Amino acid sequence: MNQQNKRRDFLKQSTLLAGAGLLGTACSNTVETSNEMKTEMKAKRIIGHGDYTYRVNKEWGVLDPTNVPVQNCHEMVQDAQGRLILATDHVKNNIIIYDRSGKVLDTWTLDLIGAHGLTIATEGEEQFLFITDSELNKVVKTTLDGKVLFEINYPKEIATYEEQAKGNERTAASFFKPTEVAVAPNGDFYVADGYGLDYIIRYDSKGNYISHFGGKGDDATQLQNAHGVTLDTRNPNNVELLVTSRAKQEFKRFSLDGEHLETIPTPGCWICRPVIQGEELYFPVIVTKTWGAYDGLVIVLDKNNTIISAPGGSAPVYKNGILQPIEYDGLTFLNPHDVCIDNDKNIYVPQWYSGKTYPIMLERV
Repeated sequence: MNQQNKRRDFLKQSTLLAGAGLLGTACSNTVETSNEMKTEMKAKRIIGHGDYTYRVNKEWGVLDPTNVPVQNCHEMVQDAQGRLILATDHVKNNIIIYDRSGKVLDTWTLDLIGAHGLTIATEGEEQFLFITDSELNKVVKTTLDGKVLFEINYPKEIATYEEQAKGNERTAASFFKPTEVAVAPNGDFYVADGYGLDYIIRYDSKGNYISHFGGKGDDATQLQNAHGVTLDTRNPNNVELLVTSRAKQEFKRFSLDGEHLETIPTPGCWICRPVIQGEELYFPVIVTKTWGAYDGLVIVLDKNNTIISAPGGSAPVYKNGILQPIEYDGLTFLNPHDVCIDNDKNIYVPQWYSGKTYPIMLERV
């Protein structure tokens, strides 16, 4: 059974258990904790390692769910005005816009039932959003206030989608389940079909297909759950792509033309989206052991792709150059799905299937 099927089965099972009042026995790190644990969870503890330590703030951004409900908080970005923009799959508000204090400035929706990836792009003096919907099988480009500019549906230029649909009750479009977008300096953008066929598909700035690479498999050039993709711009003379191969617990470097350059293992870490801030690379880790319980942490890597801090987990240890599995602290996170790093290097962490929680803030110490 692949990771996406496990995810869906877990969702179905947990929904049934919740309806029967049995979710507390299904999740080993249940929200129904003792009073002592609740007190500790609310405390502003310090987590992380070395120079990358953070004070946990679980009160940031908490809203009235009757007015601004969330289901799963998937991804978050910061715009040029310093506002924090959150994508959720709740049809009442696919987008929630916060200020730095956690106050809501605006919300809007496109009625997306599977809003997942959120990427911000700058063109001249304007900024735009790319939103992926892995359930409605499309990518949408919008203005910051929600005006739709264009949509991308499944890439008909790639024959594999039609081949998958032959003799199948599903359509070719249903195999396209995009999870993320990365935008190059020239306006080209790369779509990760992370819940579909695991291709990275390149388009020009107008949404015209250019090429693709990857695809599901175990070869160095292939991917298993290509959940996240970003542009590594730390060397402006040699911009590269970073792609997560989440089910393999690793990420890979590619050239902008899709040439495989390196595979970096992260044993024990099912990593979601790579995020660059300064010289550091950040990843949310949604799972370290099991999809059947609350889990997860955040990892920070230096410019050499060495993990230097693991907020929410044990200290990173390398033996003979090999990363040893990092242990979840059993306390801080409930399935972190993304990280957004502001200009002060505070981290905001949206979470998936976390009891409809709002993002957690990690204040840099």
